[in-house]
Amino acid sequence: MNTPRKIFISIASFCDPYLLHTVKDACNKAKHPANLVFGIIDQHPFNRRHNLNELPQKPVIRYVHTHPVDSRGVCWARSVAFTLYQNETYLLQIDSHMLFEQDWDEQLITQLEALRVRHPKPIVSTYPYGFEFVDGEPKVLISISDQTTLVLRPHPETDLSETNATLRFRAEHVFKREPIMGAHVAGGFIFTLGNFVQEIPYDPYLYFHGEEQDLAIRAFTNGWDIFHPPHIPLFHLYKLPNTDHQTHHWHPEWEKDRDFKWTELTESAKQRLIELLYKRGNIGVYSLGKKRTLKDFAKLSGIDYINKRLIREYKERY
Repeated sequence: MNTPRKIFISIASFCDPYLLHTVKDACNKAKHPANLVFGIIDQHPFNRRHNLNELPQKPVIRYVHTHPVDSRGVCWARSVAFTLYQNETYLLQIDSHMLFEQDWDEQLITQLEALRVRHPKPIVSTYPYGFEFVDGEPKVLISISDQTTLVLRPHPETDLSETNATLRFRAEHVFKREPIMGAHVAGGFIFTLGNFVQEIPYDPYLYFHGEEQDLAIRAFTNGWDIFHPPHIPLFHLYKLPNTDHQTHHWHPEWEKDRDFKWTELTESAKQRLIELLYKRGNIGVYSLGKKRTLKDFAKLSGIDYINKRLIREYKERY
């Protein structure tokens, strides 16, 4: 008898009205819903365990609730979510406002297992296409190319400096229809082997910016290979620009009652990334790996942390 290949789905939700929708849609459209295990950190004014338990699909849910005032940000929450992992075969990390294609689970497993033929520790990740709610119904309104693959690259307006190691990234189309090796991950969509949780534990001392860089470089130096998939079987609900959202951790509604400031966490995270990437300091289990070097990473990506510069001509290599 084959052992079920279970997927641990890590979700850090912050005041998100679409959490239940995301869990329900994932279950409804999975080919093997019985193999899904949700690890949810719900940062919300009210405990919603009973709402999740009342879902008709009755999924396996490991649930932790904390009040938004007590939350220390997305990296902290995702690090707690990782503690709910119990040796499932695969890890899917997503945001709490997602939409899925039919049989999304089988699609992701098929892509990952194909990569494992040559790459023992692959990661599938990119920024998903977006969806919107129209008259209360989720809709994918954009046209999705069947000739390109979305890769993640440094934004043309970002750069490294002596006092800053934090970069911005964006998704760009490459006219290839195949998995493309990359050097960056999307925190809201990572699919990989479950033991990633133990090999690359989430750094709870990061805040928001730099989270994805930290994961990507630590995974790479520990021997993991990042791939941007040609087909993405899930979608993300993106926030509209210049819109006030209580679902931001740094919203004044929550900030006023805390014993810390989000600006303090941001500055601390900035310095922590400098310690990791510039000083190569020993920060315990959150340090760089020993299997590859920052020089190796620069050769792949053109992101040269050693000399604190971006090598723009490397752009077309991945």
